[in-house]
Amino acid sequence: MGDHKEQPLRVGAAVRRRRRALDLTLAVVAERSGLSVPFLSQIENERARPSQTSLEKVADALRTTAVELLAAADPACSVDVVRAGDAGNRAEPGARSLVRGHHQMHASEFTGDHDAGRELQFRNDQLMYVADGAVEIEAEGRAYRLGRGDTLYLTGGVRHRWRATVPETRLLVVAVAEHIEAVRDRPRR
Repeated sequence: MGDHKEQPLRVGAAVRRRRRALDLTLAVVAERSGLSVPFLSQIENERARPSQTSLEKVADALRTTAVELLAAADPACSVDVVRAGDAGNRAEPGARSLVRGHHQMHASEFTGDHDAGRELQFRNDQLMYVADGAVEIEAEGRAYRLGRGDTLYLTGGVRHRWRATVPETRLLVVAVAEHIEAVRDRPRR
């Protein structure tokens, strides 16, 4: 119960996200794929499941692969519980994913020490929330000190680094998932 791997994938959401990320209309995708607009709409709205051949046509029209669309597909379940002791969600010591699978949102919890010298940059927006302790975040040439309950919002593309300034600090990071192109590439300064 609650295991997203038991549920069928909803590829329509992945197709819609990819199409919108490319600023394409259903009519353009229909023309490129040779499929009809109503059929593509049914796929996006989970009212039709494309065959492997149709999915490959859609993927080609969206300049991706069927494998990538399936990897970005949402599980059909709407509820999934991630337990605190679930070791399968630990990407590295002191870090754990709070959301399983490929979704529009990604959330992680960082506890304790962190590589403060490592500069980070993500394509999509992030919200950093201090659940316990305190952190110092350097972004855009400024240092921000945050304590329990404080948040910092970073738009996509902002280079930043952070460090815990109190032992056993817990930092929650919530972001638009990296596999979703939520923002366009911004010109570098």
